[in-house]
Amino acid sequence: MQPFLTLGPVLLNWPAEHWRDFYFQVADEMPVETVFIGEVVCSKRAPLFDRHFEEVVSRLKAAGKRVVFSTLAEVTSKIDRRLVKRVAASDELYIEANDASALWHLGGRPHAVGPYLNVYNEESLEFLCANGARSVCLPPELPANAIAAMANTAAGLGCELEVQVYGRIPLALSARCYHARAHNKTKDSCLFVCDQDPDGMVLCTQEGRPFLTINGVQTQSYSCLNLVGQLQELIAAGISRFRISPQSIGTGSTAECFQAVLQKKMSAEEATAKLAETEFEAPFSNGFYHQKPGHRWCS
Repeated sequence: MQPFLTLGPVLLNWPAEHWRDFYFQVADEMPVETVFIGEVVCSKRAPLFDRHFEEVVSRLKAAGKRVVFSTLAEVTSKIDRRLVKRVAASDELYIEANDASALWHLGGRPHAVGPYLNVYNEESLEFLCANGARSVCLPPELPANAIAAMANTAAGLGCELEVQVYGRIPLALSARCYHARAHNKTKDSCLFVCDQDPDGMVLCTQEGRPFLTINGVQTQSYSCLNLVGQLQELIAAGISRFRISPQSIGTGSTAECFQAVLQKKMSAEEATAKLAETEFEAPFSNGFYHQKPGHRWCS
């Protein structure tokens, strides 16, 4: 299959109009084939974007983008369960399941599996494919040899594998909201303080070194995953879908760089240099791919 780019769901809390305009830009300008949309991190955020949802989806589809609806990745309350049911139980939507509860509502219908289901081995992949998964986005901490082994199994199952190739790495989810706690608020009365950090709140060590990024209940890497130099290796291993995780700035130029490398119009070295020039200021990392600590950059 011809390799192509996908755009993961927006994981951060942006102003509703910013969120809408971002997806309009995706529709009009970004060279991505599939767009994942929906609230993955916090169910309280979902209603903030409802008034723009239909026009965003219509604009994306009119531009020829394939739209996939991502479910919540952590389900801890009745509100969470209702949101997952509302999205995953719909026969009209193509779903990306990010939590096992979504699989129950899907009932074996064809669907995608997101990186939060932790598909670490071939047996898990076989089970999910037998129950309707048509594509699986692998967890970003898998090294190259594990990705290749999974791709070999996926080929026999008729399943497409996806790998995140750019953006902050999702590391963990908690029942507590770090953002609310940092602002001396409770999770239930947070006043959506996470909207003050459109690319997350940087967490530093006691020595003042940036270490992690906080996004509500989610912990992300501080560094920015960048596998542009490994695209050809991944294609040779059998990966056909390459996910970019959105940030508030630079996502469009990022997609253009990766597309140029996929089309062999730009070298990986040139793309890396261009990506370093974007306004999104975070060091690159690719350590997990090379079986090193994830924050490292192996050139």
